[in-house]
Amino acid sequence: MKNIKYILLIFMGLVLFNSCDVEEKDTELIPDAKNLAVFEDSKISVTKIADGTVYPVAVKVKLTGPTTYNVSSDIQVNIEYDADNSTAVEGTHFSIPAAKLVLVANNNHLGLFNFSMLTAGIATPLAESPVVAFKVTSATGDGTVINSGKQIKVTLNYACPSELQGNYTVVVLRDGGPIAPYTNVSIAKTGVGTYRTSEVGHWPAAALGYTPGYTFTDVCGVLNIPQQNLVDAYGNQVQSTEPGTVDEATGVLHMVYSISSSGWSSVYDVTYTPVK
Repeated sequence: MKNIKYILLIFMGLVLFNSCDVEEKDTELIPDAKNLAVFEDSKISVTKIADGTVYPVAVKVKLTGPTTYNVSSDIQVNIEYDADNSTAVEGTHFSIPAAKLVLVANNNHLGLFNFSMLTAGIATPLAESPVVAFKVTSATGDGTVINSGKQIKVTLNYACPSELQGNYTVVVLRDGGPIAPYTNVSIAKTGVGTYRTSEVGHWPAAALGYTPGYTFTDVCGVLNIPQQNLVDAYGNQVQSTEPGTVDEATGVLHMVYSISSSGWSSVYDVTYTPVK
């Protein structure tokens, strides 16, 4: 019995040791009594239509550290473009109207760094989305605050103009066999190049409840149905089995997707024809 107790104590000690080791690795190292001006995120993505517009982009900056509650003054922060860690080109993909901002004490030292995403002269689709890196280079206003030196990398996604929303007549092949065509099916635009259909599979819209249809994206004429739960609720998975297409002359959409679960799977070959 004593041996069992010793073994249990040793096991518990190992668990505690390993837990502490993991916690130390996950904890950000901040100099004693120092606070940092940092970006809230380390990576973000921005998607805009390449239509010549100059799009404003805001990146969150904050104060973090052990004694931020004692900082009562405003903090002036300088931010620079890190060319060595960027594939985006200043003046082509982005511009920086102002590289300074103030973290106001009355706003809990939260601020926004603003830059512009440029789209003029960008021919889509791009082989690879450019990435711009920014870093905090200085933070002044309180002796306990220093700059973090950490970066944020912003991926600039350039999308083609896309306006696929509207009403369609739909012909569906389920596992190669036709089912009754849908009429007055609608597609709603929910974001930049992102859409939601009113129907999914072989079910009428009201049959399943929850959020009817499925979400798909249009990236410069290539349609994709990302993996998602059936009507955003059930465990059945809906996803493309091949890239979809847009006929620029007729506006006809074509998509092939599967709906599957642990017990069954069906493939739907769907053609959407715009209602004139």
